Amino acid sequence: MDPWSVEHRAFVVEEYFSSGFSLSEARRRFNNHYGIRRVRDGPSINLIQSWVARFRATGSTINRPRPGPTPTVATDENVELVMASVIENPRLSLRARSSILGISKSTLQVIMRKKLKLHPYKIQIVQDLLESDFELRKTYAETMLLRFKTATRMGNIFFSDEAHFHIGGYVNKQNFRYWDISNPRKLHEEPLHKPKVTVWCAISASAIIGPYFFENERGQTVTVNSERYAEMISDFFRLELQNSPYCNRNTWFQQDGATAHTANVAMSAVRELFPEKIISRNGTIPWPPRSPDLSPCDFFLWGYLKSIVYKTNPTTVTQLKENIRAEISKIPQSLCKRVFENMHSRLEECVRVDGRHLENVVFKK
Repeated sequence: MDPWSVEHRAFVVEEYFSSGFSLSEARRRFNNHYGIRRVRDGPSINLIQSWVARFRATGSTINRPRPGPTPTVATDENVELVMASVIENPRLSLRARSSILGISKSTLQVIMRKKLKLHPYKIQIVQDLLESDFELRKTYAETMLLRFKTATRMGNIFFSDEAHFHIGGYVNKQNFRYWDISNPRKLHEEPLHKPKVTVWCAISASAIIGPYFFENERGQTVTVNSERYAEMISDFFRLELQNSPYCNRNTWFQQDGATAHTANVAMSAVRELFPEKIISRNGTIPWPPRSPDLSPCDFFLWGYLKSIVYKTNPTTVTQLKENIRAEISKIPQSLCKRVFENMHSRLEECVRVDGRHLENVVFKK
């Protein structure tokens, strides 16, 4: 219990002002007035100073009760209002819903989390599918599972694709913060057209062939067209396959339906290497359009590489290419094998959901 009453506080504050704003004199007068012999038994200088400051700020020396947590107005009416709002639009942010409903953000959090037991789940971005894609995807998955009955046999397929890697990667604005005591008004400048490299790779359960960079004689990135793609297949990929212990007469090759891949000149180059063993549009097994979730390059390789090649913040195209080469060389065979085991599960799920999105794979914990 506080030993100092309102009368004590009022006396010492009055003596402070009458003594010419002297804290030590106010304390001496207080001790004399109340018969306090030992200085340490009276109010300290710091305590008297806090009483004076409180009096100047509020006109009183009395301690105001400390604010506790704001009472939550989680009435049944508000709970029903929030539930109806969530049913109508489950994608609204907490801030926006609070503004629309006129319910404080803290109260809204209590209602949504504790009363309604709701949780904010991350929305996954997937390729938009057309109605006509479902049957094509299911037929492809059934054909693959029938022809390559195990993940081991499926691992003898080289899946291929290209991807762009830009200098600087990308800026995650959600976590882009600058901590300071005041707004430093920092700007992050990004060029309109950042330098990039276009990378091609082929991945099987045993190895990764590549990277191959599409560029001209001066090292400048060029667009992938059918002539350049056919040249890469004939001059680069052919030699890599000849030197690879993981290519044999049973090896298959996959590519998507991009025009540069399926033009006559490109398909001729691919057929020379893999006669009757091509997964592609116009190939031995038709590749279903809009199916990155069934290609190891898309659901694994590019995302994995982009998560690590930018860690050293490469500032030139040369550094970026060196990082890509280095990180690809570090990918162990055991990881490639797990990727193809995952792909086998994806094909089974694709059949189960009749070619629709692989929700049980995307949201697997």
